Amino acid sequence: MRIAFLGTAGFAVPSLRACLDAGCDVAAVVTQPDRPGDRGRPAPRPVGDLARERGLRLLQPQRVREPEATAEVLTLGVDALVVAAYGQILPAALLAAPRLGGVNVHASLLPRWRGASPVAAAILAGDAETGVSIMRMEAGLDTGPVYVTRGTPIGATETTPELTHRLAVLGAELLVEVLGALELGGLEPQPQDDAAATLAPRLRREDGRVDWSQTGAAEVDRRVRALDPWPGVVAPLGGAEVRLLAGRPLSRGDDAGPPGTVLRTDRQVAEVATRDGVYAVHRVQPPGRRPMDAAAYLRGRRAPAT
Repeated sequence: MRIAFLGTAGFAVPSLRACLDAGCDVAAVVTQPDRPGDRGRPAPRPVGDLARERGLRLLQPQRVREPEATAEVLTLGVDALVVAAYGQILPAALLAAPRLGGVNVHASLLPRWRGASPVAAAILAGDAETGVSIMRMEAGLDTGPVYVTRGTPIGATETTPELTHRLAVLGAELLVEVLGALELGGLEPQPQDDAAATLAPRLRREDGRVDWSQTGAAEVDRRVRALDPWPGVVAPLGGAEVRLLAGRPLSRGDDAGPPGTVLRTDRQVAEVATRDGVYAVHRVQPPGRRPMDAAAYLRGRRAPAT
């Protein structure tokens, strides 16, 4: 099968590697342009790195919807566009050209969590399970019919990077199964139930702000795990706004004081009262400083907790 692979983020790397290992003829890899990095040097995209390593043709248009970019992809004459975490909406003309259309690897059990941040959304919502969907793309945002899904439990302490990695590997395995079935002509996608759809919009910086008086311990925990690495969670502690890097909710709450109060510390952990329950803060990062244990941070402060 001759394909063009469109992907940018690290989530897409296992899928590209799986396509190559399965013997797909990858006519080109399309990824977003390299970003500015340290000291003005470009920071390559993970998918672009693999494409260069394998000697694949690499296209990096600013916008694939631009007529010139669309035309260049159309000239490849592929059977399918394989898409994973590309980061741009594809034009209808591009999706309609290949005989198998666009085949997308999406990190949720569609129709739950359509959109840009499905992994974080699942953790934020406290979902017990998430998974991967392989779908045929259409003009709507993750609305196309689904070939197959596969679920996996979400670990109680799992973060967005950890879960994303697991889903990337799972998605790559599922992708090559679907491509093989499509090559044999034995797989038809099933329409999604739009009435059951939920949305996972792009994350915003304000999503990471925690007010202890408005947020319970379980929700703080979900935010810390879900919003890693961006936008991160920021909360008042020791008289300053710090980034919460790690912690866990505690079941006990009988001795909780006013929200934001540091109830006790040990050598590493600071236990903070929330609106509902106690959150044990393990690691923090004060502004302009390196990450450190929460208790060590508080020992260096002489201001009230809030």
